[in-house]
Amino acid sequence: MNMSKKMKMKILLLLAIPAIALALPAPVSAYVGPGAALSLLGALWGMIAAVGAAVAFAVAWPLRRFLRQRRERAAHTAHADRTAPHPAAEA
Repeated sequence: MNMSKKMKMKILLLLAIPAIALALPAPVSAYVGPGAALSLLGALWGMIAAVGAAVAFAVAWPLRRFLRQRRERAAHTAHADRTAPHPAAEA
């Protein structure tokens, strides 16, 4: 049962044409009303805002912690400078 190259090519072509036809998008006649479209856009903007807020908070959290530590360190050194005895007062 040895098939020739020509016969194999015909079989392949007969299988490929329907597969390609099914893979191509077909035009549809559908109507999306303004209410559904606005709802879809609102949901999309909500998702974009939620992801943006999550990224902003993830970036801001370490930055706020760094600034708070720097402020506390500066306050601690200022407090140590005020409580240390003045060298001129010892003489």
